[in-house]
Amino acid sequence: MSNFVIEAPAVTAVPVAGGGSFPVRRVFCVGRNYAEHAREMGHDPDREEPFFFTKPADALVINGADMPYPAKTRDLHHEMELVVAIGTGGRDIPEAQALAHVYGYAAGLDMTRRDLQAAAKKAGRPWDMAKGFDLSGPIGEIVPASRAGHPAAGKIELSVNGAVRQSSDLSRQIWNVAETIAYLSGLVALKPGDLIFTGTPEGVGAVNKGDVLEGAIAGVGSVRTRIA
Repeated sequence: MSNFVIEAPAVTAVPVAGGGSFPVRRVFCVGRNYAEHAREMGHDPDREEPFFFTKPADALVINGADMPYPAKTRDLHHEMELVVAIGTGGRDIPEAQALAHVYGYAAGLDMTRRDLQAAAKKAGRPWDMAKGFDLSGPIGEIVPASRAGHPAAGKIELSVNGAVRQSSDLSRQIWNVAETIAYLSGLVALKPGDLIFTGTPEGVGAVNKGDVLEGAIAGVGSVRTRIA
């Protein structure tokens, strides 16, 4: 019998290719992890260490469901990303051991209320409401690393209504997956169920109601959503 004074929140779980589901604990996101995207946002990628922001676990949109156009914005942007699913946790994980902590990988979208983000940056305030709003993280199936390996290179691409918007290669990441895990685990203890969105390449842009977003990462999988 539960001692909770309210109904316990549901566990967010992402489908796994081949069966089963991955329960999500926390969602970390790497900011500006591709040099060309950093430049298109007005930053110098050669002078920064990685930094992170978060989304709530229940911000994820699974099974190709629609994503509603969020309130309080007129500039909703897409950001196509490789997502890392952590299977075993740790603190201060050595880079050489980092990939052993990965359960698998997925394709995901870090949707952003760009106008709110710009206003927050200008005022020196947090990005939370620009990045961590409801249903801001469409994600595809997680493919276990036992099947997909650990992709260090390969095309990452996003199309909107069939037209390519973002196209790059995972090898162009400033911080690769092992480096990102090692660095992040020095800031917080990673645990099973954590996800890491690893940053987006150049070509981010606005989407509107009715647009269909289809992303794919070679050797990993795909993500799809419609802006409702």
